[in-house]
Formats: sequence, C-alpha cells, structure tokens
Amino acid sequence: MYIHDVLIVGAGLAGMRAAVAVPKHLNVGIISKVHPVRSHSVAAEGGINAAIREEDSWESHMYDTVKGSDWLGDQDAIEILCKSAPEDIMTLECMGALFSRDPDGQIAQRNFGGLGFPRTCYVADRTGHALVHLLYEQLLKRDAKVYEEWYVTSLIVEEGICCGVVVLNLFTGELSTIRAKSVILATGGYGRVYLISTNGLINTGDGMAMAYQAGVPLQDLEFVQFHPTTLKSTGILITEGARGEGGYLFNSRGERFMEKYAPNAMELASRDVVSRAEYQEIMAGRDIEGCVMLDLRHLGKEKIMEKLPQIWELSLTYAGVDPIEAPIPITPGVHYSMGGIPTNVNCETPMPGLYAAGECACASVHGANRLGGNALMETIVYGRRAGEFAAQYAEEHEIKGISNQHLADEKAKIVAIMDRRDGERIGAIRDEIGTLMAEHFGISRTKARMEAGEEKLAAIRARIPNVYIQDQSKVFNLELVDALQLLSIIDLAEVLAKGATIREESRGAHSRSDFPDRDDENWMKHTLAYKSEEGPRFEYKPVTITKIPPAERKY
Repeated sequence: MYIHDVLIVGAGLAGMRAAVAVPKHLNVGIISKVHPVRSHSVAAEGGINAAIREEDSWESHMYDTVKGSDWLGDQDAIEILCKSAPEDIMTLECMGALFSRDPDGQIAQRNFGGLGFPRTCYVADRTGHALVHLLYEQLLKRDAKVYEEWYVTSLIVEEGICCGVVVLNLFTGELSTIRAKSVILATGGYGRVYLISTNGLINTGDGMAMAYQAGVPLQDLEFVQFHPTTLKSTGILITEGARGEGGYLFNSRGERFMEKYAPNAMELASRDVVSRAEYQEIMAGRDIEGCVMLDLRHLGKEKIMEKLPQIWELSLTYAGVDPIEAPIPITPGVHYSMGGIPTNVNCETPMPGLYAAGECACASVHGANRLGGNALMETIVYGRRAGEFAAQYAEEHEIKGISNQHLADEKAKIVAIMDRRDGERIGAIRDEIGTLMAEHFGISRTKARMEAGEEKLAAIRARIPNVYIQDQSKVFNLELVDALQLLSIIDLAEVLAKGATIREESRGAHSRSDFPDRDDENWMKHTLAYKSEEGPRFEYKPVTITKIPPAERKY
C-alpha cells in the first residue's frame, strides 16, 4: 500500500500542472498509464488562448467563449478561465516556455476559429509538445512520485468519500491500493469511443468511467467535437493554425464554400460550424473522394516551414501531399469531448475528496462547442486550480482507513478476465463499437438513427462478458489493459448515445436534422447521467449565466 496527501491520476498537461501547484510540504503522487511525455496533450498543435495584448481583453475572450459554447458554457467558470489566462501564460513563459515571437519580440499570436481577436499564443505548430516537456521538467523539479505505466482500475470510496485508487503495476502485473487524502482525475477524453479519431489510442475515457462506476454523474457527454481538418483515413489532426495562418477551404468546384455558411468569419468560424459546412458539401456531392480541400499554397514555402512545419511533414508522410505544392484532402474527424465529470470552479466533483481537471472534467467552460486554443488554457488554469484546492482539502483532512474489499473486488474482476479461454476478441468488439458510434452518433443525428444505435450498443453490452485474452503473462500485459479499457468504452458510449437521443434540439456540436433549432426554453440545461442497473439515468441542472444573455449565434 502507498500513501500520498494528493494523488493525481493522469500525467498530461492538467495532471502535471496540478502536481506543480501543490505546495512542496505535501506528498504528491502522479499515476500515468504511459510515460508522462507520451500523454495525449503532446498532440495539441495550434496554440493556447489568452488576452495578453493591450488592445484585447479578458471580457472579449469571455464573450467569444460563451458564444462559441452556444450558451451552454457556465459563465462563472468561463470568466475564471479568461481572467486567469494572461497570468498563467506569463507563468509558463517564466518556467521557460519557448513561445513563437513576433518581429517586436513579443509572444506571437494567431487567429483561431470563433475568436474576435488573434489571441492564440503558439510554439510553431507543436504547442502541446513544447508545454508537456516544459511541465515534465517542472514535475521533476517538484520531486513528485511518478507511477509511470501504472493503470488505475477503480476509485476507492469509503462512506461516500474518495480516498484512493486500486492500481495495476504494468511492470509486475500486481494490483495494489494507493491511499490519499484527495484524488485528482486528469485522464483526458474519450475520443477512442469512435473508431477514427484525432485522439491517441490511450484516450479511452478511463477517468470518466471510473467516476461513473463509483456513483459520480457524467455531464453533457452528447457534445462531441468534430474537428474540421483531419486526414481522411487516419484521423490525423491538421491544426486549426493552418486556417489561422490564412489557409482556404474549397470544394470540388473550386469554391470557397464557407462563404455560404459563415460569410464574415469564413474558414475561421467555430469548429462545429465549419465541420457541418464540410459535411453538407460532402453529402451534396461537392466532394473529392469524400473530402474537401485545405489550400495553403498561397502562404508560400517560407511561412509554411516557419509556422506550420509539422503540418508539412504530416501531410507529406500520411497523405502523400506536399502542401507547398498541392492542397491537402481533409474531412471532419472526432477530436474532443466537451462533456465529462461535473466540477465546480474549484474543480470539486460531487464526491468529497475527488477533483477533476482537463478534458475528463466538465466545468463547463466549453459548453456545447469548444473554441480552438481554449483546451490547452483549460488544462493550465484548471489544472493549477485543481492542485491548489485538492491540496487545501488534504491539509484539512486525515488519511482514511480503507477496506481490503476494494482490492479483492478488483482482483476478482481481473481473474475472471484472465481465466476465460474462449469467446470474442477485444479488438473486434472495440472496432464494432467505434464504427457504430460513427454511423449513428456522428455530425448529423436523428432520433431513428440514434435509437437504432442504442439497440446495437445494448446487444454489444451483452457480449462484453464473453471477451477473452490470449496473453496470460503478468509483465506488461497490454491485452489485459485493452480488456479493462473496453469496459470504459462501452459505459461512455451508452451515456453519450442516450444523452444525444434525449436532447431534442441542435446546439453546438450536437446537430439533429429532426430538431434543427436551438431550444433554450426546454434545453438550456446540462444533462447528468448516473449509472443504474437499467443503464444511464438522467437528471438535469441549470446553466450558469452571469453576464452574457443568450443570443443568436452567427459568424
């Protein structure tokens, strides 16, 4: 058994920023199923938003974010995000962040979709990569205990309070418990509920699923962001920075079609608007082999190689296209989860002792649609706040004793999986779920299609107990991890599916052709899904509106 004052599950940007924020007199542990610098935050490309110019303001940033959220974002949380962003950017710079600079030597900023001002700070097109390595340096300086390549199987809850986790050491195959005064979940999103996604294979929503299993509700999982520019067959992300630097979108007729959908913002409308526009062009037959085109040629070689070098490399390697010479074929792809574990502005979940930050949490600063550049800022602002408030809780509470039953239950679950000698393979079921989610819960949704998808999910759920694994080893049994991740995927798929079916409106990323309008009278509210024997049980809570009244959303 291991003991910490503050225990963090997940070592991406939110998790590492939380660890760095905990005062040094407290004992911090941080668990990651991969090495911290392989966390998915490393894949963020385009930038991080902050109003750091005199001619910009946090109020303008807040308005853009509320509008981008289609008025489902909680404005108290959004205000904290936007007010805190400039100072947090300066803190990162003082830590050593190598932000790109403008000719005057100031931190450079580019345009991003849905912003009224170019306020996206960046490190070329490798912003997440740079910040992950920066915070890993800080983590090493902080001398936190890092459980690298350990997999958390469940939360430990005693008398309604979270006081630790059960964890599988991938190096040895041994299960053990880690006790803590407070626990922070920073485990990222659930993009791998879909077959093709910009997300890494590790993004299976484990933190959300373990909170759900422990009795914590999940909020707004029906809102899944489709990024407008991904490579068709791989889901590889082509950063919004490509459009921020002046890239054009055109269809098979050579038309810059965004003029029809967002005449003012054009390619820099919010992500849901651009993705739906691309989808409509493709469905109308104005596509090129299922894609539209992203054209960077007019930017010139020098600008592309200075500001978008990774995009040049990715396009050349995975699409066989040199963007200096030819347009890149792109399509909308699953990218981000706006929903997650509900938290207040102090990152507290409904369960005492349990905190959440980053993509696995839902504060909700993104509402129904996230603006590009706000996710990295959320990991920094709310990661820091999670560390601060979890530390405060730890200083005010004692370590709780825990029952041996938690460890026994998890051992029994794993033994049951390991003892099965035949049945269905994990990969086939996982791919079936991913394909089903894309077909029934994609960019455009209808009641009939979604209800059919729910029926298929129920049938797959019945088959989950029949999965078996061939690998019987203890050391680095990644097939066992796949089996455990499959349990997370099916839980989250069911919540997403049910939430999307019952929300009878179109708002942000949730678009229904049978309910094409936003319905503030009936659906200006958050969904809360609780686990039950019959499947997800839904309740609701109001959206927090403080300064910016709902209005029509146009770009």
